[in-house]
Amino acid sequence: MTIDVTGISPPLRPAVLELAAQMRADGCQRSDPAREIPALLGDRWTSLILLVLDMGRWRHADLRRVLGRLAAEGRISQRVMTEKLRTLERNGFVRREATADVPPKVSYELTPVGRSLAGEARRLISWVHAHRAEIDSARTAFDADRDLDPQPR
Repeated sequence: MTIDVTGISPPLRPAVLELAAQMRADGCQRSDPAREIPALLGDRWTSLILLVLDMGRWRHADLRRVLGRLAAEGRISQRVMTEKLRTLERNGFVRREATADVPPKVSYELTPVGRSLAGEARRLISWVHAHRAEIDSARTAFDADRDLDPQPR
């Protein structure tokens, strides 16, 4: 894949070409892990699921209950929780175990790579906390500027 740098400021072209090469190496398709995994961490539930599962093995009902108590959004729907857990399992972050009982007892726990990802999520949250004042200030300034400017951008 060659990127067209026409119309890009000449001093920025080498950096754009370097980023394009890095993206080709890491994977730039929508389904590539380099694009999907950061998106997972940015969704409404996945980071919280990882942080809770980082505490240990959880039975399905208990996991759903604690997520609902911890989340500002309230309860997580059964459909969304199943979808998130399946995505985490598909990517190798979560291990699902079901017993042969009737009804089966299902539990979830992080794999070693899932624990590593949970650590990265914690680091990102710590970074946000460390820069909270700057983020709040930027939001306030942006919102004030938007309130004064009647023209939509």
